[in-house]
Amino acid sequence: MGLIAMSERDLQRIEVLSKVIDGRMTLVTAAHVLGLSTRQVRRLLERIRTDGAASIRHKAIGRPSNNRISDGVRDYAVTLVRERYADFGPTLAAEKLAERDGLRVSRETLRKWMSEAGLWLSRKQRRTFHQPRLRREAYGELVQIDGSEHRWFEDRGDPCSLLVFIDDATGKLMQLRFVRSESAFSYFEALELYLKNHGAPVAFYSDKHSVFRVAKKDAKGGQGMTQFGRALYELNIDIICANTPQAKGRVERANQTLQDRLVKELRLRGIDTIAAANAYAPEFMADFNRRFGKAPRNPKDMHRPFAAHENLDGAMCRKEIRKLSNSLTLRYDKVMFILDPTDRAAALAGKKVVVCDYPDGRLEITDGEATLPYRTFDTLRSVHRSEVVENKRLDDMLALVAEMQAGREQQRSKGGPRRTGQTDHMFGIRDGSQSNGYQKRGTKPGRKTDFTKDPVVIAKRQQALAQLKAAE
Repeated sequence: MGLIAMSERDLQRIEVLSKVIDGRMTLVTAAHVLGLSTRQVRRLLERIRTDGAASIRHKAIGRPSNNRISDGVRDYAVTLVRERYADFGPTLAAEKLAERDGLRVSRETLRKWMSEAGLWLSRKQRRTFHQPRLRREAYGELVQIDGSEHRWFEDRGDPCSLLVFIDDATGKLMQLRFVRSESAFSYFEALELYLKNHGAPVAFYSDKHSVFRVAKKDAKGGQGMTQFGRALYELNIDIICANTPQAKGRVERANQTLQDRLVKELRLRGIDTIAAANAYAPEFMADFNRRFGKAPRNPKDMHRPFAAHENLDGAMCRKEIRKLSNSLTLRYDKVMFILDPTDRAAALAGKKVVVCDYPDGRLEITDGEATLPYRTFDTLRSVHRSEVVENKRLDDMLALVAEMQAGREQQRSKGGPRRTGQTDHMFGIRDGSQSNGYQKRGTKPGRKTDFTKDPVVIAKRQQALAQLKAAE
């Protein structure tokens, strides 16, 4: 006789019933232990005495279920999935089998079939592992940077972004800067503070945000680099973009810690503005670095002091090339500028100049060697419907839209409510003829106007008839 497979329940029943047969346990106690009725215990005892202990096993063991789907249906479903829905998940594949092929199979059954056929991997099987990267050896060799958008002031203020600079070798916070949103100008401000306090590191390590990396491969301007990348190039600092968030996990984990600790510190101190938070940031960084900072393996400081010929202020700006017209005009940021007609400016007519836009609002136009004096010729501040705005700059753009709408509403309220029939020029919309001095006159009756019912025409006619009678 070969081996007989039994479940734990069957083994427990054999053990208890053996005690009843040997007289060591009563039938009532056995029924209580097994959770059965006394009648069922008697049936099991009779079965053991007649056919032995093997008869305790369930009779359906080893037999296919009555609700089992046939192998033909299973093979047909797997074939359809392999041919038409190979890259579908079990849920979507089950829906499409029912909609398009008339084959209704439960999601979990199809998941089991797809797993056995190698068409689907479980979540555990699809899990990827990111190997830890050792810290850099020297302080200032690599600095990770990232922006974290969060409700840093909770319900006491508006949400904003925190720009975080953290040293890879020591894990120390190098710079914290609260800004309204992530933009090139906000990173310029934080970078300038960092460079003045610590010097120039060897390289920065960032994500693929458009501030750091040109997303469009065939971009015509910028020589393949962003404004932030151009500024770093002028300062002889490199920037490296990580391929995955896990690659710059040190700053990502620091963001999670800051969203817990820093938020509570701001709450305890009653800080609810960006200016007050930036004033408190150095104190928080000193305490954070004292608690969590690590000693580098190499004691050498890789930060480089700036040389006398390096222009930090000139690099921390937005630079764009514009072609100067023959009338010494150029357009930048929806504004037309005209250069003063100096000998230097006249020699640049038809040539390219550089527009330098600084974070503090200053604007310079230069030929690469000297600044050219200019004046504003025409301004058009508007947001076009086709303008593309990044999601991290959406708050700033909406604030600008709200400000412009409030200004337009104020202008309209001064002129009174708009009535039906008013022309567009009454609300600031002017065409070319109006700009040349043409005054639009009142509208004249059309071809289909009935003159016989016009009061003006009737009055003139009566006056003419009266004059005719007087002459006669």
